[in-house]
Amino acid sequence: MMKWLKQHPFPVEAWFDRVLALSFAVPESIARQLISPKLEVDAYNGSGFITVALVWTKDLRPAGFPRWLGRDFFLAGFRVFVRMRDDKGRRLRGLKILRSETDRTGMVVSGNFLTHYNYRLAEVKLEERDGVIRVRTFSRDGKASLDIEVDTAVMPEAPPEGSPFPDWRTARRFAGPMPFTFDDHGDGRFVVIEGKRSEWTPRPVGVKAWKVAMFDEELFAGITPVLANAFMVEGVPYRWERGRLVTPGGDPS
Repeated sequence: MMKWLKQHPFPVEAWFDRVLALSFAVPESIARQLISPKLEVDAYNGSGFITVALVWTKDLRPAGFPRWLGRDFFLAGFRVFVRMRDDKGRRLRGLKILRSETDRTGMVVSGNFLTHYNYRLAEVKLEERDGVIRVRTFSRDGKASLDIEVDTAVMPEAPPEGSPFPDWRTARRFAGPMPFTFDDHGDGRFVVIEGKRSEWTPRPVGVKAWKVAMFDEELFAGITPVLANAFMVEGVPYRWERGRLVTPGGDPS
């Protein structure tokens, strides 16, 4: 029963007031260590990509339920861009969720009950002035896990300095969210959840400063993740379909 519930057993709808997504380039070999051998790193010129998505979410509820039953919360999601061949041989592009932070206890409980998204409760501090947004999150023991400051009034002409992407058109391929998320079911199969959205037009934003505590962990010792892109989108209806179990159809290549 517990495994069935963690398969995202029913479709879910929500409204995103705002999404800020920052992607960081790391050596492909590092990204490889974060995912199952049955997934492949969605790489570009030898780099894998970890994205931090900050989502102002409203009215999260089972599909078809009235909005007043929905939940409002803030989400910070840490993800790796990946690909997987499904049982029909199709090469699906999506994300592997590493962990998620939210400011609502109810979302921690329900999220961990119904998904493998590894929700953690966080204290979230949001500041906004003249288009500059600063987001800070803290774990239950008071340690900072995120500190990101962006200027949404500025539209940079090119990706951040040092980015592996030559232009915004290429960088947008790694802006998220992707059509699918993949979670190892533990029996050789994966829970595949398809996300659907409309009115999705991300625009680049300038990043004034960033700090991601995850990059201080042992796996990242000796490397410096590079800010590869930063995008914002506002006012997006979103739907997650019911999860389905898929046996990968072939070795990644």
